[in-house]
Amino acid sequence: MKHWQIDQLPWDQFDPSKVDPQLVPAIKAASVVERNSVDYALYLNNVFRDDPDFREAADHWAIEEVQHGDALGRWAMLADPTWDYHAAFQRYRDFYQIPLEVEQSVRGSRTGELIARCMVETGTSSFYSALADATEEPVLKALCKQIAADEFRHFKLFYDHMNRYLKRENIGTLQRARIALGRVTESEDDELASAYYTTNDPADIPYDHTRCIAAYMSRAMKNYQPQHLRRVTNMVFKTIGVNPHGKWQSAVFWIAEKLFFSRQRKFARIAGIS
Repeated sequence: MKHWQIDQLPWDQFDPSKVDPQLVPAIKAASVVERNSVDYALYLNNVFRDDPDFREAADHWAIEEVQHGDALGRWAMLADPTWDYHAAFQRYRDFYQIPLEVEQSVRGSRTGELIARCMVETGTSSFYSALADATEEPVLKALCKQIAADEFRHFKLFYDHMNRYLKRENIGTLQRARIALGRVTESEDDELASAYYTTNDPADIPYDHTRCIAAYMSRAMKNYQPQHLRRVTNMVFKTIGVNPHGKWQSAVFWIAEKLFFSRQRKFARIAGIS
C-alpha cells in the first residue's frame, strides 16, 4: 500500500504567483529521474536475485518513487502549462539508460550496493526537505514534505538491509566510506545532467554535460540551509559506521558546509544564475 495518493495533495491551492521560476527546471529534471526508478528496481532484482525479501522491498520502493515522479511532473505542468511531462520522460528514457543486464553490483558487493542506495536516499531526503522549507508555493511544499518523509523511510529500508549483509561480507569502515563518498561524487554524472537536458532544452540544442549539470545543481543546491547539511553529515556517518555525534562530527560538518556552498557558487557562475 502507498502511504499517500497524488490526488490527496491540495492541488486546488496551487498559487502561480508563489512559483520560483528558477526552481521549475530542477523540478522537471527531478520528476523524470524519480519516474525512472523502475529500471533501478530491475537492476536491484538482478543483483539480489536470490533474496526474495529484498526484491519485494525494492519493487515496493520503485512504486513509491514512480509516484514521486508523477506528482512532481503534475506540479511542473501546472507551473509551466507548455511542458509535457510524459513526452519529456520518454525523451529522457530514449537518451539515458542504466545497464540492466548485470548479475553483480557495480559496487563490488551487495553491502556496497546498499551503501550506495543509502547515499542516494540521503541526497533525495535532504533535497526535498530543503525544497519544502524554501518554497512558498503551497502544493509544492506539501508534496516535498511527503516525498522527503518517504525518502527518509527508504534510507532506513536500505540501511537495515545493509546491516544484514554486513554480517556476511564484513566490509570495514574505510571501504564503506570510499563507496559512500564515491556515490556522492556521482551526483554530478550524466543521470542528472541528462535529465535536465531532456526536460528543459530543445532537441536541436547539443547536449553539454558541464552546462546541464551546472544548471541543475546550482538550482538544487541553493535551497539548502546548514540544518539540512548537518542531517546529511549525520546520515553519511551512520551509513559508514561512525558515531554521528562523535568529536569529529563538527569538524567534518564545517568542512562539508564550506565545500558545498563553494560548489554551489561555482555551478551558479557556470550556469549564469545569481
